[in-house]
Amino acid sequence: MLHPKKALQLSYTLFSNPRVGKLSKENLPAVLQDTHKEIFEHDEHKFHTYTWKGNDTKILLVHGWESNSARWEKALPYLQKSGSTIIAIDAPAHGQTSGKEFNVPRYAEFINRAVKKFEPNIIIGHSIGGSACLYHQYLYPDTNIQKMVLLGAPSDLKTLLDNYIQMLSLNPKMFTHLEKHYLKNFNIELDYFSGAALAQQIKIEGIIAHDTNDTVVAFEEGKKIAANWEKGRFITTNNLGHSMHDETLYKEIYQFLFEK
Repeated sequence: MLHPKKALQLSYTLFSNPRVGKLSKENLPAVLQDTHKEIFEHDEHKFHTYTWKGNDTKILLVHGWESNSARWEKALPYLQKSGSTIIAIDAPAHGQTSGKEFNVPRYAEFINRAVKKFEPNIIIGHSIGGSACLYHQYLYPDTNIQKMVLLGAPSDLKTLLDNYIQMLSLNPKMFTHLEKHYLKNFNIELDYFSGAALAQQIKIEGIIAHDTNDTVVAFEEGKKIAANWEKGRFITTNNLGHSMHDETLYKEIYQFLFEK
């Protein structure tokens, strides 16, 4: 039987260390090869961005867990119709970004560094990348960002941890240990780290899109965020799963961003 401290360390490592999603210069997907690449330093980390150059309107793309900037390949043709400059960021411990550990507070710091550099007008996040966008907008509301789109984003960190513990058949007591870990290391109380609560503070316009058949992040999570975001519009999709790749959805997002 593992000592509680060792069990906590193992559980947090499993929860925060992505198993896939890393990239190297030698194995860059084609969609990322013909981009302007930059490396930024934040604390001891180096994170990577990829830019498809366009006009003065700028869109920042924020991917989710065990993914990387190449996940936006199917969305790019729709966004590029606007002529916008598009920037994608590799999350902590994902893509070409350094590190082994991922968490939302750190991701929000990376996002803020990119926001200061590129001054985007629009931010789009998928899955937990959407949660990080929401958290960033809550922490730093005074930016150039005017519109935000969240795709399949979880609301409550507590729910994510609960699901994770059940999925790995861990001792339910592990939740209490993980909760204390987040409070000690990130000054976050899980009861208060809620996308629904954060959304109440968001003043910009946005879209929350979620699929009824999402088996990774429950549909109810998206509904929680939408119900508390005054200027957020909820879009329900069917049979797209968690990836949310769909021509109809992308056209609706384009209309919201550029034709309203």
